[in-house]
Amino acid sequence: MEIFTFFGLISENHDFLFVTHMLLSALIAIVLGKMAVSNLKLVPSGTQNLMEAYLSGVLAMGTDVMGKSHAKKYVALVATIGLFVGIANLIGIIPGFEAPSSSLNMTLSLALTVFIYYNFLGIKVHGVFNYFKHFAGPVWWLAWLMFPVEIVSHISRIISLSFRLMGNIKGDDMFLFVILMLVPWVMPLIPFALLTFGALLQAFIFMMLTYVYIAGAVVVSEQ
Repeated sequence: MEIFTFFGLISENHDFLFVTHMLLSALIAIVLGKMAVSNLKLVPSGTQNLMEAYLSGVLAMGTDVMGKSHAKKYVALVATIGLFVGIANLIGIIPGFEAPSSSLNMTLSLALTVFIYYNFLGIKVHGVFNYFKHFAGPVWWLAWLMFPVEIVSHISRIISLSFRLMGNIKGDDMFLFVILMLVPWVMPLIPFALLTFGALLQAFIFMMLTYVYIAGAVVVSEQ
């Protein structure tokens, strides 16, 4: 059974629905960013206050992972990813919309972006040889074992990032569909609260893992 969506009135093609909802999520993120900086005040209020609190939280998260000096360098990237993913998760809770993050197309693209970026940073900071040298581990005679294990471990991060997000959001969508079938005329407040918490939690996890992977490439190998 197909779930009703407003964009489905235009076309029921799944690719069309995915792209339109993904673009909608990106548009909402851009609008929020524009609203936050359109009228900057010394004492923030409204959207500016909300976004400053959000950025402070993202920076605090990064500080715990890699230290404040490093976290500041990547807060814009992580905060942008988190905002986009969070909105993409949340719109699926609203009846008539579909979460684009329930599609592997979006989650895999984000996972590949993070994967390529943190490896690029590691190579840029330490050089190709030194970066891949730490894959071999501290014991030289175990390098033949550790290097392929590390390669597989890094590649598995793509699967971890993409399938974890997609699976959780798709499961939330199915749960919401069942709830709306059972009580279509009564707002199920508790399930909606749980779904909202889950959507925000998945965005938080994606941001945290992005920080951890960047730290592993840039900070850990400095030691």
